[in-house]
Amino acid sequence: MRKTALIMAGGRGERFWPRSRKDMPKQFLSLTDDGRSMIQLTVDRIAPLVEMEDIFIATNRDYAGLVRSQLPELPERNILCEPVGKNTAPCIGLGAVHMEERYGDAVMMVLPSDHLIKYTSLFVSTLSDACRLAEHGKDLVTVGIAPDCPETGYGYVRFRPDEVQGRAFAVEKFVEKPDLETAKAYLASEQYLWNSGMFVWKVSTILEQLREHLPETYEGLRRIGAAIGTDQEEQALEREFRQFKSESIDYGVMEKAKDIYILSGAFGWDDVGSWLALGRIKRSDEFGNVVSGNVVTVDTKGTIVQGGDKLIAAVGLEDMIVVDSGDALLICEQGHAGDIKKVLENLRICNRTQYL
Repeated sequence: MRKTALIMAGGRGERFWPRSRKDMPKQFLSLTDDGRSMIQLTVDRIAPLVEMEDIFIATNRDYAGLVRSQLPELPERNILCEPVGKNTAPCIGLGAVHMEERYGDAVMMVLPSDHLIKYTSLFVSTLSDACRLAEHGKDLVTVGIAPDCPETGYGYVRFRPDEVQGRAFAVEKFVEKPDLETAKAYLASEQYLWNSGMFVWKVSTILEQLREHLPETYEGLRRIGAAIGTDQEEQALEREFRQFKSESIDYGVMEKAKDIYILSGAFGWDDVGSWLALGRIKRSDEFGNVVSGNVVTVDTKGTIVQGGDKLIAAVGLEDMIVVDSGDALLICEQGHAGDIKKVLENLRICNRTQYL
């Protein structure tokens, strides 16, 4: 069966402000030393599994030009432009109806565009196993990450260690982001994996799940699908998509469905959720600093400094984040990295939209 991939690339990446902006969000930035953007790396790593003509990018309409410029080999019709963000369930459904119209049925991989993977061969092997499992039945397959700390920023998946298919475990339940004590209990039990947001299923399988669990969304998707390739396609997309309820695939489908299996991914996964990720994915100096650009450090430890041509002198800093984007400068204690979104809220309230 043909293998396809839907890469979700519509997010704003607000925790990477001031580099990630409304006209250049995180997935189109290069955060690694190879100069490749996040979305380019995502496409690169699935190349052994999926032909370029079978890769679809779901993104905000405003980002279609960025997709074209960064992925010039991608067919134009494979860029699926959402009129408005409605979370992952409508996004995935839109990809599914396009794939159904094109192929009838296919194995569909769903991947975020802004994760980094250290060991590509292990990642490809895990996805290959997931594809084989999804192809030979109506199972929903997801990939989890073995937790190495009691992380409170991720959702978790509880699996049944005594019910397996190959390397995959049956899923007992999806759970929301826990508090610290609950996360510690999850870690100690050894029966939970982090929810990576990566899924594999047949197109027919996910459409059937959407019909069962999100019937109004499903009916709208059917109307969009019927218009694909006609002169009514854009009007149908605009009309139907805006009416969808904003719903995540986790809450809308995965928490309700049966016959879900999970594979544990041990391939060096990082969701690159904030500037703190640079401390994990980039080389640091002997004092634990991660610097880029024209930077001088004096008595500075464990600090992330990201600049450009302008000289940045960091003196006596510890566990800080300093990011210069030319027209904006971020100075933040690492313990407050999750509060960067509050800066954007403040800018919106003050109508300083040129900095968003």
